[in-house]
Amino acid sequence: MNFNQQSHRRKNILNGEWVLISPNRTKRPWQGKKEIKTKIKNINYDPDCYLCPGNLRANNEKNPDYTEPYSFINDFSALIDSKENNFKEGLLEAHSESGICKVLCYSPNHSLTIPLMTINEILRVIKLWKDEYKNLGSMKSINHIQIFENKGEIMGCSNPHPHGQIWAQKSIPNEVEKKQFHQKEYYKKYNKSLLLDYINQELDLKERVVCKNNSFVALIPFWATWPFETMIVPKKHHKSILSFSENELVDYAKILKKLTTKYDNLFNTSFPYTSGIHQSPTNNKKNEEWHMHMSFYPPLLRSADIKKFMVGYEMFAEPQRDITPEIAAEKLRNCSEKHFSKSK
Repeated sequence: MNFNQQSHRRKNILNGEWVLISPNRTKRPWQGKKEIKTKIKNINYDPDCYLCPGNLRANNEKNPDYTEPYSFINDFSALIDSKENNFKEGLLEAHSESGICKVLCYSPNHSLTIPLMTINEILRVIKLWKDEYKNLGSMKSINHIQIFENKGEIMGCSNPHPHGQIWAQKSIPNEVEKKQFHQKEYYKKYNKSLLLDYINQELDLKERVVCKNNSFVALIPFWATWPFETMIVPKKHHKSILSFSENELVDYAKILKKLTTKYDNLFNTSFPYTSGIHQSPTNNKKNEEWHMHMSFYPPLLRSADIKKFMVGYEMFAEPQRDITPEIAAEKLRNCSEKHFSKSK
């Protein structure tokens, strides 16, 4: 099949769903939203920022003068500690949901996003992810931990200070359950990781690989939905970040910097995205099928300000993309590893 010429559907092996790919649509004339030039701001400290060191947050609590990555309970948590309270009446059903939501400030520097950080600074963020996953996961009431970041105003980020979040909860969410099912089916059949076999195939083919190092590969998945969607996967089978060696943690930091730098260089902007880590639930089960991975879902399509909208067919039928994963991977692969703001 000529993927770059023919409309076709691809299967997502992690959730069992399909995506429609229509490469011929890239030839259509564009009369939609126009690009607005963007500029990376360089502000070390903002006195009006709720997340900068020493500042008051919206609830009048004061941040410490932190010098390294810093986490705290979200002042406006989506999940709180609550008593069991279930409801079922005919076709109507609801269950109470308890949990803990935390904010993770990556750095005291108000403008220091991941691609602009040093490897050691990124490593400190990863180690905080690791500590939070371990500590929250040890709680009996917590069965799943979602580490994620919404980067950029276009993604609805409420504060420009570089930060991520953790939502730790009692239930295992829908997307995670789907991924668990398909990984478990493969593991039961072949006694090995689904993602391990997948990335080995991708490493042989090379066409969707963006970058790699000794421990990780960053690629555009065969089934990617978003135009420049990527996934970082460890080359060894790790259920979670808890089993990474020190060398693997450093390699994780390196590939995060390399990939996010390529993102910024694609359209010479601070590239927006939603990123998230999927790893083993913390429900005291073996979960041997789980292979930790980190996904990036960026909305940008043609430029720094022209985004992909999930509308029409996508909302009523199934996801659809125009640019093929192979072409998207080539574009990212060809981007410099030196950040564009440092090139002058």
